[in-house]
Amino acid sequence: MPAWLAHGRDLAATGFWSMARRLPVLVRQALGLAWAASRLDTAAAVLAHFASGVLTALGLLATRSVAEALLTQGPTPARVRAAIPALALVAGATATRAGLSIAAGWAQARLSPQVDTAAQVSLFDLTTRVELAAFDDAGFADDMERAHGRGVDAAAMLVNDVIDLTTGFVGVAATAATLLVIQPLLLPLVVLAALPVGWAAVRAARQQYVSLYQRIAWRRRRWMLEHLMANRHTAVEVRTNTMAGFLLDRYRQVTGAETRADLTVARQQTVTRLIGGLLGGIAAVGVYLILGLLIIDGGIPLAAAAAALVALQTVQGALRLAVMATNRLYEDGLYFTDFTGFVDRAGSRVATSSGPPPDGFSEIAVDRISLAYPDSAAPAVDDVSLTLRRGETIALVGENGSGKTSLAKLIAGLYRPTSGRVRWDGVDLTDTDPDGIREHVAVITQEYVHWPFSARQNVSIGRHTRSGGDPPVHDAARTAGAHQMILDLPHGYDTLLDRMFSGGQELSGGQWQRLAAARGFYRDAALLICDEPSAALDARAEHALFGRLREHARDKAVVLITHRLANVRHADRIYLMHHGRLVEHGTHEQLVALGGRYAELFALQAAGYRDEQPPEPVPAQPAVQ
Repeated sequence: MPAWLAHGRDLAATGFWSMARRLPVLVRQALGLAWAASRLDTAAAVLAHFASGVLTALGLLATRSVAEALLTQGPTPARVRAAIPALALVAGATATRAGLSIAAGWAQARLSPQVDTAAQVSLFDLTTRVELAAFDDAGFADDMERAHGRGVDAAAMLVNDVIDLTTGFVGVAATAATLLVIQPLLLPLVVLAALPVGWAAVRAARQQYVSLYQRIAWRRRRWMLEHLMANRHTAVEVRTNTMAGFLLDRYRQVTGAETRADLTVARQQTVTRLIGGLLGGIAAVGVYLILGLLIIDGGIPLAAAAAALVALQTVQGALRLAVMATNRLYEDGLYFTDFTGFVDRAGSRVATSSGPPPDGFSEIAVDRISLAYPDSAAPAVDDVSLTLRRGETIALVGENGSGKTSLAKLIAGLYRPTSGRVRWDGVDLTDTDPDGIREHVAVITQEYVHWPFSARQNVSIGRHTRSGGDPPVHDAARTAGAHQMILDLPHGYDTLLDRMFSGGQELSGGQWQRLAAARGFYRDAALLICDEPSAALDARAEHALFGRLREHARDKAVVLITHRLANVRHADRIYLMHHGRLVEHGTHEQLVALGGRYAELFALQAAGYRDEQPPEPVPAQPAVQ
């Protein structure tokens, strides 16, 4: 079980008092986030709420003075005149407190988007730098989904919760001081009356979180099905294969299970809140009953009792705010822990090194490397050694799943080998900065991304920091055979390539592949990896691409992966892989003469053009030395 999954289960099992002990940590984290996002807005929000609390206490004490003045013996006009100074103090405190509340709300409203932006940036800074192997781990994907979903949103919510909690506690402290002056016995009774409601709110939040945590995999499956049923790129196949019923059946199964889980949570939360409400109501009745007995027995003057009633209403409102803020803080704290946990664990999966990257290379030496993916029984690459020099082109061929692409990623430093070493001019890639290595790598792949940018940006994104304007972009497009195709678009290189936006255009598969090739050529890197770069091209475009590729790659090291063996005849060396192992290598002529697996695959393809009977399969032969 992955470490982060065990962490999540421990968190879901956390009880009320354990979480209560964590509240100071959550408060410190929230204030740290807010302070880092904006010191001015954080200070303004907190200080305004504190000042508002002080004014609340002054207003309550002034209210008692007003009551005393009005309830004393004497003519009514005289009593009213005596109460005017206290009334003015109440009015001033109320107006100033209202202004401070508005100012605090303004600062708080400014703070939320800044905290949200900071959290988003920190998350995506990690997701774009974490080692590629992390995305092959399903546990990591679940962890990232929780952090990216509610986890990031919880950061800004947590700050608001802490400020609201501060407001509530300041209000409670202010009115508590007033109640201590009026009648100390009332204070513990009011606090006890609020506890059942607080317990119910926190317990209901935990019930919701546990339910959502337990069905994160269901939710990901539901989102996947929603994407498949409402996506332009899947719409054709959904209709041609009449898949609507199939997808809807599975969607109903997933949403049905989620609905039943939501109904269960709703029932549990209703019972919890009912118990808390009943206990809280009984406690509130007890508070007012005791206050009445104190008035009857003379334990509290009538004027003080009037002020106490106002104070009780105020403290109950402040307690309600504090309880609700604690509830939200607890709930958002659970999700925020998903975010902070992911940040910590993802940070440990960002490749680091102590040495600088090599400044290019003359030779790449692969020494007995292996690579095993998570939860895979057999290694994708198994004890492979080879050498690639600047100015050479090597081809990796073999059947699907033989390890060609995985080996190319190891050569490029995109994966770290499970065992063995990849050295650029003698420098072990494991000991160097991975981003520095990738500066010297360009990849043209069949799994290209349809970037929702202009045609120019789809090319220049391959080296977005490169200067020189349009000429290098046009040159790369010409090399890939994409220049005229781009000029034929409605706005040429400025055409937006995404129909989701007004004026956007869509390209065919072959056109997108030419654009992806142009991106790789524009990058102009010392190591060029071409993984099925012509899979979507017609025969003429494919022939032209490989011809330009040979011209473009004269001063580079090229790794060519393709199933069309006619395109690798001009490679300096051809490596045939089978079940992750390198079983044959040599030139085209040497491998054909060897009569092994490569010769069989080449003959199979050639027979398709000559209408001949394909040869019988042959066992793997030892590699040519």
